Amino acid sequence: MAATIALIAHDRKKDQIVEFAKQYQPVLCRYRIIATGTTGQRIKDATSLEVERMLSGPMGGDAQISTQVAEGKVTAVIFLVDPLYAQPHEPDIQALQRICAVYDIPLAINVATASAILEQLRRTRVAHLIFNPVSGQGNADHDLTLIEELLSPAMELVVHLTTPDTHPSELVEDAMSAQADLILASGGDGTISAVAGALIGSDIPLGIIPRGTANAFAAALNISQGFMPIRSACNIIVQGKTWVVDVAKCNDRPMILLAGIGLEAEVIERADREAKNRWGAFAYIMEGIKQFNQQELFETEIEVEGVIKTFNAGAVTIANAAPPTSVMAQGAGIVDASDGLLDITIGAPKNDLEAVGAMVNLVGAALMRHPTNREDIINLQTRRVKVKTHPPQKVVVDGEMVGTTPIEVECIPRGLVVFAPESADLHQEAPETEA
Repeated sequence: MAATIALIAHDRKKDQIVEFAKQYQPVLCRYRIIATGTTGQRIKDATSLEVERMLSGPMGGDAQISTQVAEGKVTAVIFLVDPLYAQPHEPDIQALQRICAVYDIPLAINVATASAILEQLRRTRVAHLIFNPVSGQGNADHDLTLIEELLSPAMELVVHLTTPDTHPSELVEDAMSAQADLILASGGDGTISAVAGALIGSDIPLGIIPRGTANAFAAALNISQGFMPIRSACNIIVQGKTWVVDVAKCNDRPMILLAGIGLEAEVIERADREAKNRWGAFAYIMEGIKQFNQQELFETEIEVEGVIKTFNAGAVTIANAAPPTSVMAQGAGIVDASDGLLDITIGAPKNDLEAVGAMVNLVGAALMRHPTNREDIINLQTRRVKVKTHPPQKVVVDGEMVGTTPIEVECIPRGLVVFAPESADLHQEAPETEA
């Protein structure tokens, strides 16, 4: 993580650095703060800043800070020196000055220079990146290095790695507490959905750097472009154009893409890793064709605006956003992520021949962006829907199995700010202003 400020002061300058920290607390609170032992304690006692204390200066705290500078973990160093009365036991600035010069890190030795650095940082965006190292088929270390190289010139970047014990939403909460200007998510749709879910209702824009198999949300917003999706996504974030899109909740679980009942859930569960590695998002389409022929119909009760309708269905898909590759969401030919409505597609083929025809028709609807024209594919739009089935059916939300029916899904209009290109085609009157 590079968004770190180091604070050091000689004994006769400690009162000055405490006053400096109090004055610039609104800026400093957005950064990780490290300081030599006594200086750090004085600042903690006088402010509400979280300060990571190194050893005291005489015991090598300045050397510890120098090491972090050399490791690329420090944005700026504030070292208030006493040029006239420094004591022999106090740290010498020469070693730290040399290491900052080698790695081109700003170093202030008086309050005037320190203020100039902080005023510049006040105008610099701080981005927190939630990075899933196990997503995708590439080299995660290489991907992260590339992201840092592409974004660091435009913003201060703080990196959080997901772990099996740390849910992405917890990392988002940490980033929001640190007053992040923007939050980025890099991984598959599960990671993107979890981060987006934690940002619902906030004004913090989300940057998406897709590294999964389907990358469905990125594709729906036209973010996943070309043969270099990481470079393309980072360029979109740097350009700073944001849009406001709808999100949803399924049984109070955040949902940015879709909820699938029956066929969709079976497809997600059965599409194995080998097929996804080989075919990518098309593995889901291939599995869908296979499963459509095998899917048994089930009794379905759908409640929309107080009206209950019943069907014998093999698949029910409730979409907030979906790319063309999410075939089972394409009954209306297009899923608009900014119209304040959910798009419901109900597939009810009566035999194998109808099943194949329905799947072909859905693929055609997605490609041509026109509604289907079949009696066994039913399209509905609503802001809120309840679905019950008999017997209970598996449910998948944003690519993750979440249990079985019944479910209730509600659209949250304009619930999420995202970085997206001009070509996102969100059917809004005008894009938001630049972030």
